Amino acid sequence: MIRDIVIYPDKRLKEVSKEVTQFNDKLHTLLDDMYDTMVVKNGVGLAAIQVGVRLRVLIINIPIENGRRGESEQPKENTLEIINPILLETDGYTKHQEGCLSIPGIFEDVERASHVKIEYQDRYGEKHLIEDDEFLAIALQHEIDHLNGKIFIEKLSFIKRKKFEKEWKKHRNNTL
Repeated sequence: MIRDIVIYPDKRLKEVSKEVTQFNDKLHTLLDDMYDTMVVKNGVGLAAIQVGVRLRVLIINIPIENGRRGESEQPKENTLEIINPILLETDGYTKHQEGCLSIPGIFEDVERASHVKIEYQDRYGEKHLIEDDEFLAIALQHEIDHLNGKIFIEKLSFIKRKKFEKEWKKHRNNTL
């Protein structure tokens, strides 16, 4: 089922998500719905809070080129389902352009750690480790920020943030 995306400045995006304690059919349905929603909305990742569910759940599926010009796929089996993530290590520095399904149409360069290592649980509660120093590291940090009530625009400089707020008001007025 496709769920509605919570759009900035909705106050739910500022809420800290709660730990998952039950790994049941309800969680599995949420994960499946999040995948369907993310793909339909052309996203790379999605945190549960972005569909109005305040749980420490996120998914990431980095598109793979399918050989046709400019086209890519996100097979469901490639989806990382990350529950109750714990950031164990971050190091390095990188700057990458980010966007967010909760702030559609806005893309900004954001500074993040270039390498991360996290511990998490899968849909069945099994623990795993993941470590990355490529685009996945950036996506993980972006989505974990959502679980902690943070959005990527908060990482912008004061001047860029003011510019964003002005553009966002204009963008929202044009789409309403």
